[in-house]
Amino acid sequence: MKIIECVPNFSEGRDRAKVEAIASAATNVPGVKVLNLCLDCDHNRSVLTFIGTPEDALTGALAVCGKAIELIDMSSHGGVHPRLGAVDVVPFIPLSDATVVDAVTVARRFGYLFSGRHQLPIYFYGEASLYPGRRDLSDIRAGGYEALAKKLQEPGWAPDAGPKIFNEKSGGTVVGVRMPLVAYNINLASSDLATAKDIACTIRERNGGLKKVKAMGVMLASRDIVQVSMNLTDYRVTNMKAVFDRVRELATAKGVEIIESELIGLAPEAAMGGVDAPYLKLVDFSPERLLEFHIEQMCESGKVY
Repeated sequence: MKIIECVPNFSEGRDRAKVEAIASAATNVPGVKVLNLCLDCDHNRSVLTFIGTPEDALTGALAVCGKAIELIDMSSHGGVHPRLGAVDVVPFIPLSDATVVDAVTVARRFGYLFSGRHQLPIYFYGEASLYPGRRDLSDIRAGGYEALAKKLQEPGWAPDAGPKIFNEKSGGTVVGVRMPLVAYNINLASSDLATAKDIACTIRERNGGLKKVKAMGVMLASRDIVQVSMNLTDYRVTNMKAVFDRVRELATAKGVEIIESELIGLAPEAAMGGVDAPYLKLVDFSPERLLEFHIEQMCESGKVY
């Protein structure tokens, strides 16, 4: 059975009513199963995870992202997470019998339809990218929403779909195809932002740290603690245990303890690295946070809902 996972990230994490209204747009699509919804007030960001057949995933993505464009106003948005627009990034991930080609077809159809309906600039990344220099999400998102108006006028940054016009309310959207990415955060018993930034700098791949790890240190003002926020872009190379152990080692050397870690959305079971949730001090975890749990259910029933 071909299954496509969609994990849209929205630039709203403080108004739960808005976020739940966005998520409900997916639950109203026959054939779509919502797996998880995460909100973070400091990042001011929410992440929705749902699955469906390729056609159902496309329909669900258009529904939820259209609702987000209606409800989110970027002109007054602020948060610690990088973002390009109200619907910041929409990744499609092939699961079960689905192929990368299946996911790329869905992603590009979504991008062209979404940009046409809402008159937004769209960039394709990852396996869906149209140009070699646009494969990496961080390259496309460099400068964020605040720099998008200028970026759109640069010769090398015309959008892949949609108008070359800055939309103040909604910004722009990045659409792509990737393998399952693990969004993983570790919260430290410290309010010293320099500590988190230093650890993030040490572990990120581009600085010679752990392979396939992107990291940044951020302040969680609502809790007066700092966080090492990470994306593990290939859990087969570096998993959650490896990251946790390295962060704990670096934090201990600075006299700082780990309070807890958190998984944003879902992850494959192998991403945990063979250890359990208590080892990782993982909060709000259950078997339903593992992709295999839902894939097995779908394949056994032959349907998504």
